[in-house]
Amino acid sequence: MGMALTEARKAFELGEVPIGAVLVLGDEVISAAHNMRESWNDATAHAEIIVIQDACRKLGRWRLTGATLYVTIEPCPMCAGALVASRIERLVYGSADYKGGAVESIFNVVQNSALNHAVKVVAGVKSEECSELMRNFFLERRRQK
Repeated sequence: MGMALTEARKAFELGEVPIGAVLVLGDEVISAAHNMRESWNDATAHAEIIVIQDACRKLGRWRLTGATLYVTIEPCPMCAGALVASRIERLVYGSADYKGGAVESIFNVVQNSALNHAVKVVAGVKSEECSELMRNFFLERRRQK
């Protein structure tokens, strides 16, 4: 989660919503990224999506079986769907997202029994640090307006 927070801080510095993600397989970090929606003008450029795409390219496969994804904030519906589609084994996230979370806060996409894969979930890892980064980002944004 420390690496995911480092990625989130990079996003903060770029003016992106500070969310970072890291994908690990075994003891190896396969990919790390942060939000790039504003920089790339791409609504799908969430940290989780970028990490999943990069990991698939690096590993030469779309199934990320056995992988763990660390992300600073609870994934949205798009990202939660990508976790299921890519067969990620485990999700570890920091803070809940009560406005758009699709793991436990609003929806539970990753453990929906109607889908063909369920993701194991560990929530609340470094939660306060993840939340504080988001709070500071939006406080600074409001000050700039």
